[in-house]
Parts: sequence; structure tokens; C-alpha cells
Amino acid sequence: MNSSSDSRPNKLPVKFPLWLQIWRGSLRAVFRGVFHILCHIEISGLENVPLGSSYIIAHNHISLFEPPLVLSFWPEIPEAIAGADVFERPGQKIMVRAYRAIPVHRGEYDRLVIDTMLEVLTVGRPLLIAPEGGRSHVPGLRRARAGVAYLVDRANVPVVPVGIIGTTDDLLKRALRGKRPRLQMNIGKPFSPPPIAGRGKQRREARQGNADMVMERIAELIPEAYRGVYR
Repeated sequence: MNSSSDSRPNKLPVKFPLWLQIWRGSLRAVFRGVFHILCHIEISGLENVPLGSSYIIAHNHISLFEPPLVLSFWPEIPEAIAGADVFERPGQKIMVRAYRAIPVHRGEYDRLVIDTMLEVLTVGRPLLIAPEGGRSHVPGLRRARAGVAYLVDRANVPVVPVGIIGTTDDLLKRALRGKRPRLQMNIGKPFSPPPIAGRGKQRREARQGNADMVMERIAELIPEAYRGVYR
């Protein structure tokens, strides 16, 4: 991706100032309140969260609402990534910019962004990721992108799988009509995929296999109708 003539820094700045954590805490409190007003919220498995350490939070991604749901109710404040296009969408850009999420160009390898995510994990922070790389819009897991396995292997951190049930693209409309959707967030136990070995095709296959393993752990936390290609 980056050529030798690229004048950009080796990585994006990763800073966790106190004011940002206070700001994020305030945002989380607001969104928790909104979620509780508009929806029935059920959360299980909070005891599985390895507080105070580095790990990847991997969740299924049906709609716009899974990331704010996880960020609002997670017992500590994670870092998060979001598609670069989300930073330009009306409405959505307000939230991702306010939270200071890390922008990622979908389907592209950007060494600068990868190094930033690795630094987040290296300094002891949790990182929120949707391994599918984007929304499915309907219940049903899609094939994982291999990037999550690359990060896990490079940073040598565990994965905490999260399965979310009840989110839809029209969730806000349903909630405002008084239907109060029921949202369920199931948190699985942390696990570590095996180290990635080999070269070339063998290494790529091992990386995809580990990414599939992450999705299989997510699939265990949701009904069969939600499992898609991982049924």
C-alpha cells in the first residue's frame, strides 16, 4: 500500500487522554439511556470479559446498531474501527467522529491503519471489530475477512466473541412506533486461535481458517437462523 515516497507517518497517532475517556464515558451513558428507552436490552456473559487487558471484541454485523450497542454496554471503554465511508454518511459520521473511531477502507490493505490497530492492542486496550467487514442487512453470518486473524496473530491477543440478536436496519423506526424491539447481546468466553504458520497459500489458508474459527464462536452465541454460512 505505502510506497517509499509516501510522506505519511508510519502509523496514525494513538492517544488515550483522560478527557477522551471522560467524553466517551458520557457518550456511552447517553446511548445506554436511549437504548433502554427504545428497546428491551438483555446481556449475558459479562463475566467472560477479561477486564484490563488487550483483546479483540468480535461481533456479528447486521445493521448500524451493533457497534453502538456493544460500545454502550461493554464494561470498559474499547477502541473501535469503522469503515471510512461511514465517516462521510449523514448522521452516522457524527457518532464515529465523536467517538474517535479508527477509519478503515474496506477491502484494502493499509499498513498505517494496521499498525495503529496493533498499537492499540500492544498498549493494553480492547479493540472492537466486525470480522465480516460490513453489514449483512439480514440475519445470517457472512464469510469472515482474514484481517481479524492477522491482527490476533500479530498482537498475540485473545478474541472475545459476541453474538447480537434482534437488530435490524429499521430498528429505530420500530422503536419510535412504540414496538420496543428486544435486543440480546451474548458474550462468549475468550479464546485464542492457533498460531499461523507456513508460507504463501498455506499461510493464507491458515489465516482464513482462524478467521472462520472466530465466526464459528460467534455462531455458537446466536440462533441457527442467524448463522448464515456458519450453520
